[in-house]
Amino acid sequence: MSNTFMELALKEARSAEFRGEVPVGAVIVRNGAMISSAGNRTVELHDPTAHAEILAIRDAARALGTERLADCDLYVTLEPCAMCAGAISFARVRRLYFGASDPKGGAVDHGTRFFASPTCHHAPETYGGFSESESSELLRQFFVKKR
Repeated sequence: MSNTFMELALKEARSAEFRGEVPVGAVIVRNGAMISSAGNRTVELHDPTAHAEILAIRDAARALGTERLADCDLYVTLEPCAMCAGAISFARVRRLYFGASDPKGGAVDHGTRFFASPTCHHAPETYGGFSESESSELLRQFFVKKR
């Protein structure tokens, strides 16, 4: 089932690319059902915090009427940055599944390794490499076109 949710995240990433955004998509799932989905909208909204993960977390919290997503899982096409890792922790997301690794900006397996930090209040179960080749290729092609 996780491949289905990552496919939905990839669909959001493709939509973000169509809008001229960095192609990253996210989906939040609870009890096997999608609660929210989003793609990057930093350019469109003129908001540096409008990453796919942040938007999906906001929508899921509104939909569920709570700031805690303790029984929810997040699927995202790119390893979350430090800002998004912080939001994931504060939202108490249960599990994080991500596609492409991000050695430069990622904060889960790279950089600050936010969830391993002693100041991290909650660390989700984390699984990388889901639809990694598709996620990586989408990003690679996007940046090739930008250059």
